Amino acid sequence: MGSPMRVGVIGVGVISQQYFEHFPALPDLELVAVADIDVERARTVGAAQGVRGSSVEDLLAANDVDVVLNLTIPAAHADIATRALAAGKHVYGEKPLAMSTAEAAPVLELAERAGLRVGSAPDTVLGTGIQTARAALDDGAIGTPVAAAVSWSAPGHELWHPAPAFYYQPGGGPLLDMGPYYLTSLVSFFGPVVRVSGSGTRSTRERTIATGPAAGTTIPVDIDTHVVAILEHESGVVSTVTVSFEVWASRSPLFEVYGTAGTLGVPDPNRFSDTVSIATADDREWRDLPTTAGYADAGRGYGLADMAHAIATDRPHRASGELAYHVLEIMEAIATAAHEHRVVTVDSRVDRPATVPAGARPETW
Repeated sequence: MGSPMRVGVIGVGVISQQYFEHFPALPDLELVAVADIDVERARTVGAAQGVRGSSVEDLLAANDVDVVLNLTIPAAHADIATRALAAGKHVYGEKPLAMSTAEAAPVLELAERAGLRVGSAPDTVLGTGIQTARAALDDGAIGTPVAAAVSWSAPGHELWHPAPAFYYQPGGGPLLDMGPYYLTSLVSFFGPVVRVSGSGTRSTRERTIATGPAAGTTIPVDIDTHVVAILEHESGVVSTVTVSFEVWASRSPLFEVYGTAGTLGVPDPNRFSDTVSIATADDREWRDLPTTAGYADAGRGYGLADMAHAIATDRPHRASGELAYHVLEIMEAIATAAHEHRVVTVDSRVDRPATVPAGARPETW
């Protein structure tokens, strides 16, 4: 490919460490700078990573940064992406793409005008777990897909995160926090969603931070903490999705796809490489499938590396802004359906991203 793409990270909170861990395995990427609203924190993290730490403004103005990895809180995603694109840099961000489609659309339009790329997490779906499941579906392993069911739940992120308040404000909640993993997988499996219906609620349970310097602090809750949705895909498949911060324990299947000739047990799309299982109409006994697709031993940053190689080879990247926009519109439609008690049409369309072949590396495919 030539020279690696030079990366500047904005936002050095908890999630940034997972990206830093995987940069050494991604030759298409070179970390050159980090920045944060807390400049001293950026300098400390930069020193630990062997790169410079600076203010956000200095990083955006830097001539040696080709792409901004945007790891800020959701409320800042669109602003940082816009500023990065205006500075002539590609941008790849954590999910969601923005707080709303109204915020996200101008970001994609600016990128199109500038000839720049926008990418977005989750890239977990590029690992061997979801990619092997997709390959099995495309190969007809369970016949024609009819429906899918997702059920993700937890008591709440305040039990483990030292600064979880943003999870309970607009832009957070189980839908915008965890929904992208499952919705991105569903769109990758079955194509775009055309209609949604749903319902949401929240309990009166007091949320108290359990760990870190703010332990014991009560968190205000301004979002729905239990959301249920029905998705109609353009392909005819119907998916049901439940995401919740209200469940102390559950025996619900995490992710299953039901076809005319069997059932596929899909691994957690918040992870990269768990095992896919299948039970067919012939024997109805569960067995594990061998890995047949996906980036092996992947971690956060593989979507950015895939985008870097796609830019160099002039092909579409898989964890694209357009896919993230469609997922954001689905989530927005679910929230509208829940609050207005009606079926909501999803206007955007997106192509299914290309499958990651078995044994692929981001720098070679």
